[in-house]
Amino acid sequence: MAKGDIMTYHERGVWKSKVEGSSRAAHAGGTRAEQAAVGRAMAMTRHAEHTIRNQDGTIGEKNSYGRDPYPPKG
Repeated sequence: MAKGDIMTYHERGVWKSKVEGSSRAAHAGGTRAEQAAVGRAMAMTRHAEHTIRNQDGTIGEKNSYGRDPYPPKG
């Protein structure tokens, strides 16, 4: 993930949303759906990519809000 992208993940029983490159979570608490909504709003504001990880750490969902080149190169 690029610096500035948003990641929503589960750590020690708490769902968190964090900006990549930051040492701490920006938001914590609530359910997965609540944190996903917080992370989505952060990503839309920053025109960044939002990754939502499952409890086991695998990527569950990935969305981009603004930095995708269209048409793609290649």
